[in-house]
Amino acid sequence: MKFVKVGIAIIVCAALLFVTYTYVNKSKSDSGGGKPKEKTPGQHSSQPQNVTSIRSQIATVTPLQDYIFTTGEIEPQTSVDVFPEISGKIKELAVSLGSKVNKGDLLVKIDPSSPGMQYALNPVHSPISGTVTTLPVKQGMTVSTATKVATVGDVENLQLKASVPERFVSSLRLGLKADVTLEAYQDVLFSATVVRVSPVVDSTSRTKEVTLNFDDTDDRINAGMFAKVKLYTDVYDGAVVIPSDAVIEKSNKKYIYIVNSDNTVSQREVSVGKSVDNVVQLLSGVNAGEKMVVEGMRVLGDGSAVKDISANANGAN
Repeated sequence: MKFVKVGIAIIVCAALLFVTYTYVNKSKSDSGGGKPKEKTPGQHSSQPQNVTSIRSQIATVTPLQDYIFTTGEIEPQTSVDVFPEISGKIKELAVSLGSKVNKGDLLVKIDPSSPGMQYALNPVHSPISGTVTTLPVKQGMTVSTATKVATVGDVENLQLKASVPERFVSSLRLGLKADVTLEAYQDVLFSATVVRVSPVVDSTSRTKEVTLNFDDTDDRINAGMFAKVKLYTDVYDGAVVIPSDAVIEKSNKKYIYIVNSDNTVSQREVSVGKSVDNVVQLLSGVNAGEKMVVEGMRVLGDGSAVKDISANANGAN
């Protein structure tokens, strides 16, 4: 009896295994399991080619304006320090700081008298017409012939003196234009022109001094003011320009990408020229009117498909 029960159990287990095996095979067949279906000859993948969004710029011959940033100080075009012809005490001050004077007007009187010796007062006159810009003496002060008693300057006609580093001196010449900003009026541009260039380079600072006159008289400009100067120098013309970031460097060669009419790009080797404010000249490798990729080029390769999302996307190729 015991053997009969064991035999029945074996038969039941075998039946369960057969049913399970049949069910699993049917499930694989219905779900396409097993080996992948092979493509029939001539069948193509339905997956589209990757398309990269880019922005382009029409190649245009554009001049590059170079410039130098420097600083300077505003001073009268004409300014004279005044010294007495004799030593003594300041007996009389005929002017005050800011007084307007004409050439020959009295500035101070000096008493050259000493104990036991009485002399007439010695007058000191202004050598030019202008404004008293410094008056470092007071009544009763003892002065000598080496003591400056006043400075007279023409504050109606001001100039700006600035220093330019030695590496830029080859670009300096008369007539260069500049935009000047002042601390008191930082949003205002004052126009000036170079009227003098020093013939020597300062051996200590390694700079050359340039003098600029303001193109227009403006009461907001005062002598003694500190100025920031944007001095326009050379103009580089005759070449297509492109943002410097759009130029790719590979194996010591430089490339850009050109957008083709079929919305692909071609890698083009170029040579570059002068660069100003992250814009560089392309001296060869591109023609005016072609579309150059200026954004999105880092992920491109020769022949890549692109979608031009720039404003000029419908312009000429």
